[in-house]
Amino acid sequence: MAQPALFQPISIRDLHLSNRIVIAPMCQYSAEDGCMNDWHLVHLGHLALSGAALLTIEATAVLPEGRISWADVGLWDDKTEAAMGRTLEGVRRCSDMPIGIQLAHAGRKASSVVPWEGGGQYPPSDPRGWQAVAPSAIPFAEREVAPTELDREGIRRVRDAFAASAVRAARLGLDVVQLHVAHGYLMHQFLSPLSNQRTDEYGGSLENRMRFPLEVFDAVRAAFPAQKPVSVRVSATDWVKGGWDIEQTIAFAEKLEERGCDALHVSSGGLHPAQAIPVGPSYQVPLARAVKSAVRMPVIAVGLITGFEQAEAIVATGDADMIALARAILYDPRWPWHAAAELGAKVRPPKQYLRSQPRRFKDLFGRE
Repeated sequence: MAQPALFQPISIRDLHLSNRIVIAPMCQYSAEDGCMNDWHLVHLGHLALSGAALLTIEATAVLPEGRISWADVGLWDDKTEAAMGRTLEGVRRCSDMPIGIQLAHAGRKASSVVPWEGGGQYPPSDPRGWQAVAPSAIPFAEREVAPTELDREGIRRVRDAFAASAVRAARLGLDVVQLHVAHGYLMHQFLSPLSNQRTDEYGGSLENRMRFPLEVFDAVRAAFPAQKPVSVRVSATDWVKGGWDIEQTIAFAEKLEERGCDALHVSSGGLHPAQAIPVGPSYQVPLARAVKSAVRMPVIAVGLITGFEQAEAIVATGDADMIALARAILYDPRWPWHAAAELGAKVRPPKQYLRSQPRRFKDLFGRE
């Protein structure tokens, strides 16, 4: 019987992945002064036993003011690096799953209230808030404090912070760096004409709006080991008239590929409150398909992918090279096991779990 497409291996630079299932970065809003703690050890540890091919650490701020909320993880100094190192050491004792990290800066969406306390944004005067920065002094939502427009020195500082965090990621032995250029955060804000109304070389034309994210990519690619992949997560459309769209995303993807980008993770939205998203199963897959038709690098699809046959079809038909799971794998942390059982593939569980194999799936736990 042919191996399901979802469980075929793939290599990206020197990274060898056992299947096409990626765990997407998911913010936990549980850090202390940017430092990981026991929650992150438990959260990442159980996902590292899931049978997926790659685990991605949540959006990790490269500067304190780049955090989405006061409770976000960071990787900007020795203290945050040491805390992440302790977490990774614990996870690696129990799993050899490759681990990546998403490096991020929230821009105008920084200084936010954690979701379970209602969301929104703290003003700079609040003890848990600070002054946000952005390409232009345009707030995300009405009644929010306008961000400070980044000057050239500020732009250089953020770019260099991304590179410095990539160096720290390499010291921690992380396998992949992903740059967060999606969901309305800083680099996406530079791309979209709805949030970038600058009149200098970083605003106006598509070439100018792409300039800062491409500079960040170049800096990170130079800072991270050459044999290890650097990928990018994009929002392929703002879902708002006059905003960032799929045609501009393809142009951006082509520029990234020219610079050595190794994979593109295609999401959407998050930039503007007026977005009208046609949410439904696989609703972002057509965006991934459009990008994949224009580039050679692997493309990762995400967004309401919950079914095993659904995921298999996305990869088998060539809509994307891999699929990413977020909420679905939080709800079912053994999703890849169950997909393998349904599709006739194999997973490699921890030896402590071997006896859990259901009799009707006697070949599920293959030994590699």
